[in-house]
Amino acid sequence: MKTTPSSLGLRMPAEWEKHDATWISWPKDPGTFPGDLLSKVEFAYSRMVMTLSQGEEVRILVNDGTCESRVKSILTEPGDVTFHKIKTIDVWVRDYAPIYVKGNELGVTKWSFNAWGEKYEYLKLDDESGHMIAVSTGLHLFEPGLVLEGGSIDVDGDGTLITTKQCLLNPNRNPGLGREGIERALAEYLGAKRVVWLDSGIEGDDTDGHIDDVARFVAPAKIAIAMETNPEDLNHAVLDRNRLILQESKDVKGRRFELTSLPMPKRIDSPDGRLPASHANFYIGNSSVIVPTFGGKSDAEAVETIGDLFPTREVVGVDCRALVYGLGTLHCVTQQVPAL
Repeated sequence: MKTTPSSLGLRMPAEWEKHDATWISWPKDPGTFPGDLLSKVEFAYSRMVMTLSQGEEVRILVNDGTCESRVKSILTEPGDVTFHKIKTIDVWVRDYAPIYVKGNELGVTKWSFNAWGEKYEYLKLDDESGHMIAVSTGLHLFEPGLVLEGGSIDVDGDGTLITTKQCLLNPNRNPGLGREGIERALAEYLGAKRVVWLDSGIEGDDTDGHIDDVARFVAPAKIAIAMETNPEDLNHAVLDRNRLILQESKDVKGRRFELTSLPMPKRIDSPDGRLPASHANFYIGNSSVIVPTFGGKSDAEAVETIGDLFPTREVVGVDCRALVYGLGTLHCVTQQVPAL
């Protein structure tokens, strides 16, 4: 019988539980951030690293010593930072790095990464990067043999998991597996005892509806949910439907969810179309919460709302107008290492 995290009493903890570290990959791909976008993204990274590293170790993936030297020249006031020479193609460690589980020990689950349903052939190389990260930890490694990205799920640490049908039931991930098979895998490898299925994600999201742009656990039975107030915007009906599903759902302990609305930022477009800007793509560190901002009126409201949800942490807005051109922001480029 195959050993799984669940059989050893391991579970995926909530993001607000104490971390040992956070993984990030330093940006360098001109295909993702062409021209002067890359330097602007590096500036956002420096703010992110200097904020998070005040409360936990930040593990920065660099391709080589030259990249490490460049990063050191940019991080003028680093806190607890370490460098790891593991080559990566792009920055989206949330989706290709291992997902940690814990109980009496720490373990890592390494799911297959197929570049969001075979969309980007060269980015599929980061599947091996994620495996190298997993091996480098020296922890018990579990490999389900299924496709799953970290940004497609969010958990409360007690056994409740939220996701979207658009992503996890998409035939470009695990064709033929079906809802029951996916729920079984989430239970065996992440400790998910109840899965709440929302419909879909926001416009411009090339991941097929990742949950971390839509709804996020902020405490047991408490969820921050993105809401669009403009009825003419295509996100309005989608996000309202997700809200109704959550209002009608319960967590694994039978509790109704307490929902807090986050405003959607103003629409941002690139030459290729709409970008998936969302304040819900925040990241919860030990001493701080970093919130993506986009230079609009919604920024202050989003930071204030999230600040009220995390009164013991510093809430810092990070300008992500350049980063979102890569079709993701702060949660997408981070992966937490829970403390045992």
